[in-house]
Formats: sequence, C-alpha cells, structure tokens
Amino acid sequence: MVLSRRSPDWRWIGIKAVAHGLALLPLALLVQGVVGDTLGADPVAAITHETGNWALRLVLLGLAMTPLRRLLGKPWPIRFRRMVGLYAFLYATLHLATYVVLDLGQYWQQILEDIVKRPYITVGFAAWLLLVPLAVTSTKGWIRRLGRRWGQLHKLVYAVGVLGVLHFIWLVKSDLREPLLYAGVLALLLGLRLWWKLRKPLAQAPMRGA
Repeated sequence: MVLSRRSPDWRWIGIKAVAHGLALLPLALLVQGVVGDTLGADPVAAITHETGNWALRLVLLGLAMTPLRRLLGKPWPIRFRRMVGLYAFLYATLHLATYVVLDLGQYWQQILEDIVKRPYITVGFAAWLLLVPLAVTSTKGWIRRLGRRWGQLHKLVYAVGVLGVLHFIWLVKSDLREPLLYAGVLALLLGLRLWWKLRKPLAQAPMRGA
C-alpha cells in the first residue's frame, strides 16, 4: 500500500524565505558597506551599532509574537518566533564579536576588565549569555526533552530584553531618544503579558451571587 504524502505548503515556504531574506538584509548591507568602504570614518563603530540595534530589535520582535497572536486571534505569528530569536542571537553574537575582535584587537586581557568595570558591557554580556541557552534549546528535539521546563527556560528572554535596553541606555549616555523608544516598546510588551496574567484568575473566578 502506498502511503500518501502531505504536499508541501509552497505559500508558507515562500513567506518563510522572504522572512529569512528580511532578517539577513541588515547583515548584507553591512557587508556591502565594508566592501564598498561606505560605513564612514569609524566602520567598526558603525558595525557595532548596527549589529547591536538589530539584536535588540529582533528580541523585541520575538517578544511581540505572542501578543500579536492574541490580538489577531491567529496562530501564525508563533511560527516565526523561533526564527526571529535565532536571528537575534546571530546579531548579538556579531555585536559581541565586533567588540572583542575588531575593537579590542589583541588586548584580550581588557575583556574581563571591561565586563567588571563598565556597567553597560556587564549587562550587555549578561544578555548575550542568557541568549546562548535559548538558542541551543530552540530545536524540536530540545523542546521534547525539556517538556514544560522549556517554556520556563525561555522566559529568560524577558530578562534579555531588559538587559538589552539597559545596555543601550548606559551606552549612549546623552541622546536617549532611541533607547527610550525601545524601553517603551519593551514596557508595553511586558505590560500586556502582566495584564493578561492578572486577568486570567479574575475571568476564571465564579461570579458572586450566581
């Protein structure tokens, strides 16, 4: 007996391909800037800034998937959450690598000194460390192995968002408009989760006098 195979959803494959392309576009533009020497007088600073910005934007985008699903009443945003999280880790790793390899160069001993002495580097490095287990356990195999603990582990992304925003605020020091915008978006996303969590017991409680 020949078993029928489920035909691939080419529309969804196309949507995912476009999403991958959009996620890789900032990196492609940075590579083009390096090759064409169009990143300005300080290309290392430009690479550091852009990779850090996109890491934080993608963390916030990943956090937005659950509220988006609830607001739209559609499950499709969750299907992008893992992909967005992995790209956030990619850009965060490039951000860290740019600082360590291109900025510090051969002064490796300064890395630990900066992590200890500079608060913005301390929280930024902590955010990257928290992203590591999230990226490692993003596969279906790890989801099965961890069970309920997988969801608990991946709540670390809330701390990643907070640490990422603090890293940006302490880094810029003067013009806080952009980091405060990210802080506002993060507060909204976490506030929605808190609101829904507080409403759930009230919705489940029996009405008095019923």
